[in-house]
Amino acid sequence: MSDLILYRPNPVDQPNQTRFDGFAASADQIAAEQVFRDYRSRRSVNTLRAQDADLNLFAQFLSHATPVTNEELSQRPEAWRGVTWGIVEAFVKGLIHENYAVASVNRALSSVKKYCALAFKAGAIQAEEYALIKTVAGYSIKEGKELDKKRQTNGVPTRRQRPGAKKAQHTRISESDAIRLMKDHPDTPQGRRDRVLMCLLIELGLRCGEVARIRSEDVDLSNETISFYRPKVDKTQTHFIPNLLFEALKHYQVDMLPTGKLLRASKRGFKRKLESGETHETLPQLTHEGMTERGINKRVYELGRAIGIVKLSPHDLRHFWATDAARAGTDPFALQEAGGWNSLAMPRRYVDAAKIANEGLKRGRR
Repeated sequence: MSDLILYRPNPVDQPNQTRFDGFAASADQIAAEQVFRDYRSRRSVNTLRAQDADLNLFAQFLSHATPVTNEELSQRPEAWRGVTWGIVEAFVKGLIHENYAVASVNRALSSVKKYCALAFKAGAIQAEEYALIKTVAGYSIKEGKELDKKRQTNGVPTRRQRPGAKKAQHTRISESDAIRLMKDHPDTPQGRRDRVLMCLLIELGLRCGEVARIRSEDVDLSNETISFYRPKVDKTQTHFIPNLLFEALKHYQVDMLPTGKLLRASKRGFKRKLESGETHETLPQLTHEGMTERGINKRVYELGRAIGIVKLSPHDLRHFWATDAARAGTDPFALQEAGGWNSLAMPRRYVDAAKIANEGLKRGRR
């Protein structure tokens, strides 16, 4: 409050003025200068990373007319002065023309519109223009499918906005595939770690970032519980350890560090030619560093490819977990809590997808 200059009314002021006018003007100016900073301080690291990638694309597009950086767009309301609905519309059409995935286009549009809203709040975009910007629409699921069909027909590859972006379609795995991914691992340090990794993803349905954050101290085998932090909903949960994960963790105890990341990174083995002419090959070894999200994604991809599954990702395994739970009749509220979602929207999708469409249909006599 020290930055605010309190306005004291003068007896000669006009009747339509209030005693708060000067105070309000100072408060509005300070709030306008801090609106971007305040918004970003409330967002998660992953959200900001995705938005910065979107703003970088928008900055590249705007730079055809005038130099601008994504840092300016993410920090300065004034950088948005002059942005119109036509510019935003052209940006969307440009991404489609460059064959970006529809999901990436919609996400980029959402980020741009969000920062336009903040710029409007700060006074950098006028109300009339902002009203038009809000009308710029992304692509529906149906429109996206039609666009993908045309691209496939014309042999045009779909570009993705950034490494690690979600795929347009999930890679489906069967129950037998899931069992193999959790069980079929050699009794080596890396194999025991991989078994724990796949069980965390398939039996608990955790997100990649959640798995990467689990520490050895979070595992309590005596009480058969495991705790982990969920950045997306900003809370820590404790779950009972399912059967296959429990067995995997017991075998992995010989490799676990007393403290630190539960899943240790690994380094490749190497081949060495002996004097006898034979080739000696060492096994991959675990390091004292923890697996990163990038490392987890890469390892899941490799383990999937080893059993014939193309482009497997951690999110595919979460999708399998949620679908399997919904088909088993899990209550949407219970699924929401176990899956770490903020609302029922996502759990309901899985529940609705698991329903038999004609289950309640009454049939006449044959």
